[in-house]
Amino acid sequence: QVQLVESGGGLVQPGGSLRLSCVASGLTFSVYAMSWYRQAPGKERELVAAISSVGGVTNYADSVKGRFTISKDNRQSAVYLQMNSLKPEDTAVYYCNARHNIYNIYWGQGTQVTVSS
Repeated sequence: QVQLVESGGGLVQPGGSLRLSCVASGLTFSVYAMSWYRQAPGKERELVAAISSVGGVTNYADSVKGRFTISKDNRQSAVYLQMNSLKPEDTAVYYCNARHNIYNIYWGQGTQVTVSS
């Protein structure tokens, strides 16, 4: 019954901004590390940003540092990805991921982000 529901994807122009949301249900959100991955056509899935379950420690892929910000709200059981200064290279399907341990890993359905003129 675990479910990760993403929203906020869409079409934006280069230089624009987009905010992705992922709302979790069926799990104890506060004990999960949350992250965003993306997969572009013909490419492997890559980690974009992550935030720890305790302390809110974040890390980012080099390609998005300074442009993307991951955050979470334990009360809302939600994780967000604020994406600024978007580039065409950011075009991909973005996936929400929740991980407690090796036995408890969950994925969202993915949301399309397209950056194009």
